[in-house]
Amino acid sequence: MRPAAAGAAVPGGRPPGFDKERYKKRNTVERAIHRLKNFRAATGYDKRAYVYLGTVTAAALMIWLRS
Repeated sequence: MRPAAAGAAVPGGRPPGFDKERYKKRNTVERAIHRLKNFRAATGYDKRAYVYLGTVTAAALMIWLRS
């Protein structure tokens, strides 16, 4: 048997095309969606689109007022 190689099998670090500003914006959007999901607004309990929109709007307003 050969001894295991000392290096990592998968190269780590940031990809060459990493854009820090774009990552920040994406992270902000992902966090906002997660907060909305915590309000159970995106579960599909509402049958009508206008009721769903109202629920999401109310949840977004509550999140905005808390921050």
